[in-house]
Amino acid sequence: MSEGLRSQRLQPGIGFGSGSLRSSLRPGVTVPIAPLVPAATLLYGGVAAGLGPGASGHCNPGNPAVLKEAVEAVVRSFAKHTQGYGRVNVVEALQEFWQMKQTRGADLRNGALVVYEMVPSNSPPYVCYVSLPGGSCFGSFQFCPTKAEARRSAAKIALMNSVFNEHPSRRITDDFIEKSVSEALTSFNGNREEADNPNTGIGAFRFMLESNKGKSMLEFQELMTVFQLLHWNGSLKAMRERQCSRQEVLAHYSHRALDDDMRTQMAADWVNREQSMAGTIAQELASTERELEDARLAGRELRFYKEKKDILMLAVGQLSTANAATLPSH
Repeated sequence: MSEGLRSQRLQPGIGFGSGSLRSSLRPGVTVPIAPLVPAATLLYGGVAAGLGPGASGHCNPGNPAVLKEAVEAVVRSFAKHTQGYGRVNVVEALQEFWQMKQTRGADLRNGALVVYEMVPSNSPPYVCYVSLPGGSCFGSFQFCPTKAEARRSAAKIALMNSVFNEHPSRRITDDFIEKSVSEALTSFNGNREEADNPNTGIGAFRFMLESNKGKSMLEFQELMTVFQLLHWNGSLKAMRERQCSRQEVLAHYSHRALDDDMRTQMAADWVNREQSMAGTIAQELASTERELEDARLAGRELRFYKEKKDILMLAVGQLSTANAATLPSH
């Protein structure tokens, strides 16, 4: 097979070579599949607690020496920015934390900049999101009467998660992989042969864990977000119908960052769904906004929900542009 055809078959959009696939899709494809459900359970559950240290190495944040330096850097930042009765500038502390990680050799492809995004509003409560250099996203989790307070609230939860993520128990180790796969086998009534076969769901899950050995839970969550979005959009189903193997999909998307091209293709799929069934986007957007709100108030990592909303809003924009282009001129 030519490289060009292989690349086409692995596109995130469901339109290529899909035949009657569009008509069979329904808004909000959310039925869990084996590689995703265990990951969500692991990332938010207690499986990681109590596991041993991750792989050693000078630049590995799981290294106890680096962990100690990370915590001390946050403490020093707290002390430096303390104002009045023990108040701290968590916004500056969070930025300094990630700059310290970059200095210590962390692989931050897009730099160490922490990015804030305020939700437009003329009155409280104000909501702010913060995206960390690796892509993880958190949001203000309290009632915030001012925009500055919303920014501080988002920074606080992001800083707490950033520091906690440095703990050795948050590393993907051999022990962690074995326990995770065993839990997945139990949850899905699988057998050990499935875990060793990369063409099965649990085998693919193990392959992903093995491929990310030494990484932290936040780093693994960032990778899983791509696959969650591909699943939600119906892209994984479309790739199966194009005869793409699990191994092909995993190999391709394990090394592909979420980008504007991927978002645009997914948005186009939702435009097509809307044109087939009016109200589809509004229904999915309402559901996504509820999920995002619940996760934000619970202090959870938000990128999957935030990306879903952004893709749907992009689809709304594409739809408006398409409708304007077809209006009769006067």
